Amino acid sequence: MFAQENQFVDDSSPLYNFISQHLRDVGRITFAEFMDLALYCPQLGYYTRPREKIGAQGDFFTSPHLSSDFGELVAEQLAEMWQILGQPDPFTVVELGAGQGLLAADVLRYLDFKYSDCFHCLTYVIGEKAAAHVVEQRYRLRRWTEAGVRIEWTPIEEIPTNSITGCVFSNELIDAFPVHLVEIRDRTLKEIYVQLEENRFAETIGDLSTEQLADYFKFIGVDVLNFADGYRTEVNLAALDWIETIAQKIDRGFILTIDYGYPANRYYNPMRSQGTLQCYYQHSHHNDPYIYVGEQDITAHVDFTGLQLAGERSGLRTEGFTQQGLFLMSLGLGDRLMEITQTEATSTQDLQNRLQRRDALHQLMNPMGLGGFGVLIQSKNLSQDIQLKGLMQRI
Repeated sequence: MFAQENQFVDDSSPLYNFISQHLRDVGRITFAEFMDLALYCPQLGYYTRPREKIGAQGDFFTSPHLSSDFGELVAEQLAEMWQILGQPDPFTVVELGAGQGLLAADVLRYLDFKYSDCFHCLTYVIGEKAAAHVVEQRYRLRRWTEAGVRIEWTPIEEIPTNSITGCVFSNELIDAFPVHLVEIRDRTLKEIYVQLEENRFAETIGDLSTEQLADYFKFIGVDVLNFADGYRTEVNLAALDWIETIAQKIDRGFILTIDYGYPANRYYNPMRSQGTLQCYYQHSHHNDPYIYVGEQDITAHVDFTGLQLAGERSGLRTEGFTQQGLFLMSLGLGDRLMEITQTEATSTQDLQNRLQRRDALHQLMNPMGLGGFGVLIQSKNLSQDIQLKGLMQRI
């Protein structure tokens, strides 16, 4: 149980008061419900409030913040997918959870510059839950919308069934889906709930809120009931619904998912006895979700085996799984590093820019950091065997 006497609990914030009143009304809620309120409560949650969250002034940064190279290399993969699909027009690219729009801007700029034929077939759709992010995205992408480029903002749920020929992709999205917390007690799977004790959020343990939690471990083939008493971990049921929804929207094409996580046998491991839940606040991280409520990000790693199996159950084919560093190297990151090294700087400022870019590229491929993120590519209704460039190197 997390300590609740922490001095940073803000019991005067509107979100704290809202959740507290809800708990007084209902008694207790699952951790997944608590996490959903903390992150997505309208106008009050971490992702729904208009404040800086990502980048130097926020709480964390993502790959697109380091360098435009990340988006450009993703664009390389998208261009190859367009070729494999027979150069469709429209070629629909759906980015889910586009944040500040940095990745979208880098992809659009690079496709326009290097793959103009693909660019002119492009319809770029953004699925974004946070209204504040939509405002920022529209501002950042205005040069393309004003030029008549087909850019739309549409929730994935509102996209017609079997309408997408192209690719649905996300970067660091699923880790912020609300997760259930479960714990082993006397060789029985129990669930962690949140309640109010002395006007503080506190945990309590009870029976499972849904049998889907027990079924999940059967689905992925991991017998957690043999793990030691007190073993705690997360279950992301929302991710299964998410991949099923996407599979329904695609007629022919790909799903590209980039996030931090593991295959099931590494995720649900006796050595990882307290799960992967992490909170991010002003570029520091800790594991107490009950402080800075609405002011901090709450995340859990992704079980890529669950995503893969749920996709296959929904008619998707798994093309491959690799690490971000290997994915980017296969798409040309190594060539970019070599170019920086082999060409001479023309000025002191140019040298400084090259050194910064080289450092960013190394961070993108570092297996102990961003380079260790998982990359899963799935497809639907592709009859031929294909070899995607981004999957040339696999773990």
